[in-house]
Amino acid sequence: MNLLPAKQSRVLVVDDEAGVRTALEASFLRQGWCVETARGVQEASLAMNRMRFDLVVSDIRMRDGDGFDVLSSARKSAPSTPVILLTAYGSVPEAVVSMRGGAFDYLTKPVTFEQLQTAAHKVMQRAGQSGIDAASRAGTASTRIVGRSAQLLKALERSRAAASTDADVLIEAESGTGKELFARYIHDASSRSRKPFVAINCAALPESLLESELFGHARGAFTGANAAKPGKLELANGGTLLLDEIGEMPLNLQPKLLRVLQEREFERLGETRNIRLDIRVVATTNAPLATMVEDGRFRSDLFYRLNVIPLSIPPLRERCDDIPILAEHFAAKFAAGNGSEIPILSPGFLKQMQTHSWPGNVRELANFMRRVLSLHQDGVIDAEHFNEESRDFPTARPEPASMPAVGMTISTLERVHLENTLALTNGNRTHAAEMLGISLRTMRNKIKEYGLPARRYA
Repeated sequence: MNLLPAKQSRVLVVDDEAGVRTALEASFLRQGWCVETARGVQEASLAMNRMRFDLVVSDIRMRDGDGFDVLSSARKSAPSTPVILLTAYGSVPEAVVSMRGGAFDYLTKPVTFEQLQTAAHKVMQRAGQSGIDAASRAGTASTRIVGRSAQLLKALERSRAAASTDADVLIEAESGTGKELFARYIHDASSRSRKPFVAINCAALPESLLESELFGHARGAFTGANAAKPGKLELANGGTLLLDEIGEMPLNLQPKLLRVLQEREFERLGETRNIRLDIRVVATTNAPLATMVEDGRFRSDLFYRLNVIPLSIPPLRERCDDIPILAEHFAAKFAAGNGSEIPILSPGFLKQMQTHSWPGNVRELANFMRRVLSLHQDGVIDAEHFNEESRDFPTARPEPASMPAVGMTISTLERVHLENTLALTNGNRTHAAEMLGISLRTMRNKIKEYGLPARRYA
């Protein structure tokens, strides 16, 4: 029986024994919880400082402290967060101390998950009675950011600082690093967390539709506009607007967005009535906007207006310490989704995972783990499984085609350089566009312009 409300809630599991952490995480995941784990008091304190939890479940006896330290940290970071303490050394004095310290419940190991779920059910009942909407707090399921590397924690610390203000944020990072996750984290950790979070992908819509989607339109504003429609700006009023891949926004639309950011008001297409806005804008890009400004492909005034708080997310190759943690996280997540037991990831497998550069970052790693778990359900995943499923990883860069002789046309030079770069990235258009400093839309247009095989460069 699922004892949770309709919206997913978050639990922090704290234990210095890996087996206990894994078992509790798997059990909570099967019941629909979003689970964060910590190996001790210090990691638990860091987790509670960067996000809020609906429940904390902590062991009492740990190497770097005890559950009472976790309880104290919870009282400081989020006094309303209920804490359940577990111990293999149950005693009346400890129970008295824990309850006086503000613990919601006290359970003695070995504890069945049914006991734990009963206590968790009481937590959710209390939340409902007090009118707490757990899913609207900072740190909802949509802001699951996994990792403990210094680089990632630095980015999270900067995000938390940005969340405490209303300033607009520009996130520049490679594809697959989790730009939207960080945008949602900033929203959920801000005072706007109970207001809408609305996203629009500037690269996914044709130019003719992007303006209407952003600003909305009045009835009869253009052919086919049979009814008035609010745009993303209006829908995000009071909350946060994510402008995903802002570098893909057409130049003729950029001045209109600049006016919105400066004046905090806009008009629907086909209307003259101004609509006042109270929003925070978070923009993301996988191409350096400063370079695009130099090349005349992005307005400098809009760049400076967006770049109030710049945020950079490190690529996965720069935080190798997070690779085993991410692998274990996705293994637990996908196993729970399949209703299967969580496999054991051998040290050899995790070591092999750290040898790959992961050019697609966390997205590539997640898809690889889904592949491994789908094809190998033997209970233990080892180095042989990595070697078998990573055969399609590029092992060596292909030799580029020879450059044309001096005197060849500029278009020929451009075509050959484009082909060489696509060969270097194994046909990956996104990575090739990043290397060339152009947008994915421009890359697609160039492939079409030079008649290159589109299927080969998918």
